[in-house]
Parts: sequence; structure tokens; C-alpha cells
Amino acid sequence: MTRLLDIFFSLFGLCLGFPILLVLLIIGYFDTGSPLFIQLRIGKNKEGFYLVKFRTMKPETKSVASHLVDTSSITSFGHFLRRSKLDELPQLWNVLVGDMSLVGPRPCLPNQQELIDERDARGVYAVRPGITGLAQVNNIDMSTPELLAKTDAAMILSLNIKKYFAYIFLTMLGKGSGDGVRSR
Repeated sequence: MTRLLDIFFSLFGLCLGFPILLVLLIIGYFDTGSPLFIQLRIGKNKEGFYLVKFRTMKPETKSVASHLVDTSSITSFGHFLRRSKLDELPQLWNVLVGDMSLVGPRPCLPNQQELIDERDARGVYAVRPGITGLAQVNNIDMSTPELLAKTDAAMILSLNIKKYFAYIFLTMLGKGSGDGVRSR
């Protein structure tokens, strides 16, 4: 059932949001010269896929988890995109093609071995990763791998249609701050 909802809402969001996506793409081009950020992530069954987001950091920023990056790497426009969560909009494409769900554990990088091991031990890779979920709305990010994996596993076990919509609405209303970055 959630896959059908994912397809419907991602297609609806991409069609309705196309003008916004286009404007953000143009502004992003002038901000960094490279408005889209495409990065290999770990998905369902530990298979890799390429996640698409709007770029919020300078193009030369090292490809590591956000909590390992200094805030000085984030552009002015990137700060706006992160605060408004608009940097996540291109991920609707990942949802539409089946790499992700709207709700699920945030996909990690292949080099986050501690998190991969924690999630693997708890069966988290049995589901598609998501744009939002229990950890995201509770400000739990990848800097605490064990807590994140436990929270992801708890969400998966208790996920139903009501909670699916609750996580989406809480995210749209601004609950959660996304992955943290280091302050200088």
C-alpha cells in the first residue's frame, strides 16, 4: 500500500512542484555552478543507488556524512534550502523510480560502516530508505549510529498508514532539523 502512495505522491509532487524545482535549479546553478548533488547511498537489501538532492555545499566539499562537514562548506543558498527542506525535493525522483520511499530510514553512505553494521543487525535493510521518518522528526542523525539504527528498527516495526502520513506532515511542518553539520 505504501508503494502505491509513494508513486502517487512523488508523481504528484514532481508535476506540481516542477516550476519550483526549475527555479531552484536555476538559482542553484548561479550559486555553485552545479545545482544537483548526486551521491551513492545504501538502499534496500544493502544495494547501492544514486540519491539526488539540490546541492547545499560548495562543490569541492569532501563526500562524507553531513555531521563531519563544517558549516563553512554550506553556501548561503544552501542554508535556505536546508532550513526549508527544499534540498530534498529532487528525491521525489528516487521515490518514483523505487529506490526510496517517502517514509523510511535515511540512506547512508557506503563508508559509514558502523551504521551499516548496526542497521544490518536490526534488519533495517529489509525496507526502502526514505526521505523522512521517526529519526528525522526527532532530530536523530547519523552521528549516533546505534541510536539511529535502533530508532529506524522501531519505526519499521510500528509503521502503519497513520504514522506514514504523520511523519510526512511533521516534516512538512518543520519538525526535525535534518543532518547536523559541525560548527566552526
